[in-house]
Amino acid sequence: MHDNIFYIYYPYGASNSPSAENSRERPSRQETKRMATKTAILVPILFGFAWSLLSSSFLGASAAGGQGEADGIFGRTLNQKKLLGSRKEKLSHFKLYWHDVASGKNPTSISVVKPINGSQTFFGAVNMIDNALTLGSDPSLKLVGRAQGFYAQTAQDQVDLLMAKNFAFVEGKYNGSSITVLGRNPVFDAVREMPVVGGSGLFRFAHGYAQLRTHTFDLKTGNATVEYNIYVFHY
Repeated sequence: MHDNIFYIYYPYGASNSPSAENSRERPSRQETKRMATKTAILVPILFGFAWSLLSSSFLGASAAGGQGEADGIFGRTLNQKKLLGSRKEKLSHFKLYWHDVASGKNPTSISVVKPINGSQTFFGAVNMIDNALTLGSDPSLKLVGRAQGFYAQTAQDQVDLLMAKNFAFVEGKYNGSSITVLGRNPVFDAVREMPVVGGSGLFRFAHGYAQLRTHTFDLKTGNATVEYNIYVFHY
């Protein structure tokens, strides 16, 4: 090993090398060839060793949460099987009735932003909601969840809502889990569709869509019951 290092740093018997002080003889052609061969073998080994150290340092920084984040490394690829185990993606269907109550002593839909002056379509109005979800159209039926979020009137020439809400379930095996719906709702169309953009609990990685049909709407009170058919992929 010492011979290898000697030949890398003192090629051809340079005058300031230890061997030059002892012998002052130039290596033969065969010795030069042997030195070149040793150098060709040693350099890749040293390079590989240095690269392995660099790679291990990088991987170590990625695995260390706080230190990795401090170094600007904030994401990593995960093993899907380790995260999800043997669970497979499935498609579920939920038929629910959404009760929007804007009147009475205990409304579940309240105005938080008034529409702009003179708007025939209530453009700019925003309502916050905590609406009951039941399995039938009768609002007195057993509560299975609540639709919590808001809707805003976003069109100037028709009633066209932007809706963002969580369907938070409180019954059965879905208790504590939720589905998130976000999208456009042209309320006077017979059938509307909005995307399911996520979920929590049993609905992690959820995606799908919801179809809406108005069951009843009272022009005097503003109360409405809407049928939701939700089709959602989840694990």
